[in-house]
Amino acid sequence: MLVAIIIHAIIQEYVLDKINRKMHFSKTKHSKFNESGQLSAFYLFSCVWGTSILVSENYISDPTSLWRDYPHTLIPFQMKFFYILQLAYWFHAFPELYFQKTKKEDIFRQIVYIGLYLFHIAGAYLLNLTHLGLVLLVLHYFVEFLFHISRLFYFSDERYQKGFSLWAVLFVLGRLLTLILSVLTFGFGLARAEDQQLNFSTGNFNILAVRISVLASICMAQAFMMWKFINFQLRRWREHSSSQPQSVKKKFVTAKGKTSRKERDWRILHLILNGKKRTVKSERKWNKWNSDLKWSRLAS
Repeated sequence: MLVAIIIHAIIQEYVLDKINRKMHFSKTKHSKFNESGQLSAFYLFSCVWGTSILVSENYISDPTSLWRDYPHTLIPFQMKFFYILQLAYWFHAFPELYFQKTKKEDIFRQIVYIGLYLFHIAGAYLLNLTHLGLVLLVLHYFVEFLFHISRLFYFSDERYQKGFSLWAVLFVLGRLLTLILSVLTFGFGLARAEDQQLNFSTGNFNILAVRISVLASICMAQAFMMWKFINFQLRRWREHSSSQPQSVKKKFVTAKGKTSRKERDWRILHLILNGKKRTVKSERKWNKWNSDLKWSRLAS
């Protein structure tokens, strides 16, 4: 946990704060930029490390390893260290809410966010479902990394929207793949295992009640994330659709205002010329401006 706090402070001090001073973000963008910067670095590191474990242990080439030889009590050191680091990082996120001076209205959202990570990571480790947990974590972290890196580019240039479109597609696919792997593991693999008796000494939790509870927890988490995702997309669509008519209306009013100012200037000039003694030069000017006014009216 102390190592996570030190790394967090180094990234904040030597990377994010320097970029913030150059970009001159507002307070809201400043906090969101710091959040995305910290999480994108953590997600990238976790994805690379988790993928290397999956490749070295041949979990990707053999999907049956997700449930074969359960309980997975004998795991490699690097996988155990990976889970310890994950728990340490998300536990350290609680004091960071105070140090980052998080707004009161955002504290509950952040606590729920952190609590979901701790609940599922600790559950996978304690129930000896480390193989499935590692695959789902890497999949989820990759999608979240794409979102936060897209938000960083968006803060630097608000016209950048392609990253969010790619993230939206991968987010839905990631939720679908998570459900498929979970159903295969609990409904097909562990359900057909020979040893289905609760045994704390061997770490075997392969009973019907545990399988249903874990699968229900995963499904509820995916449904919650999909609900948040749909609300996010609807909010973006409303903002985009409401900004277009306002811009068109603004252009129309501006163009109309320019025409009215021209007419007002010509009327004032007409009064000035009528109040003074007309000369040949002033008469020529008045005829020219009067013809320009007629043509502008015909063109509009």
